[in-house]
Amino acid sequence: MKVVVALTGASGLVYGLRLLQVLWELGHSVIAVYTSASVEVAKHECLGTDFVGVVGRFADEVYSDSDLWAPISSSSNMPDAGVVIPCSLHTLSEVARGGNSGLVARVANNLLRLRRPLVLVVRETPLSLPDLRNMVAASEAGAIILPASPAFYIRPSSVEEMIDFIVGKVLDVLGIEHGLYRRWGAINRRGPDPCARIS
Repeated sequence: MKVVVALTGASGLVYGLRLLQVLWELGHSVIAVYTSASVEVAKHECLGTDFVGVVGRFADEVYSDSDLWAPISSSSNMPDAGVVIPCSLHTLSEVARGGNSGLVARVANNLLRLRRPLVLVVRETPLSLPDLRNMVAASEAGAIILPASPAFYIRPSSVEEMIDFIVGKVLDVLGIEHGLYRRWGAINRRGPDPCARIS
């Protein structure tokens, strides 16, 4: 499968980097797009990491959001699916209203026009009424809204396991098999009890 992964200026860039890594390791073709805002956020979240360099290690092609001459800016060169992870509220708004201000929005709208899967991993809280309306509009256009909301029934023992849960959910939507998290009903007593501090 050929997947475009877009990283925007919301908190949670590690979700996008991990998705790139997993797709690459599973042998899928990956096209990455990053925004200038994501580079700025990376300075705070990915300390000591060459953010753009890491993106390039796990992608066949890498483009900046400002590169409107990239092949994927045209619907004639669309991949099989796309994921915006993390998806900023600005990008959500662009997708909801059919905007084309940058490469991420153009790719998103091309995917929707072709009825191909587009997953928006929104990572923001709380949400305003306009945010919620934008989610509805994007969903009505065909996008899949996947909030970055980790589950605790998996009894995570690390932040990495919580990240893998979200990445695994994205792969579930794309129909890609993986073993990143334990499914509901699987016996798991190795992680900490998240309720122990309260009881």
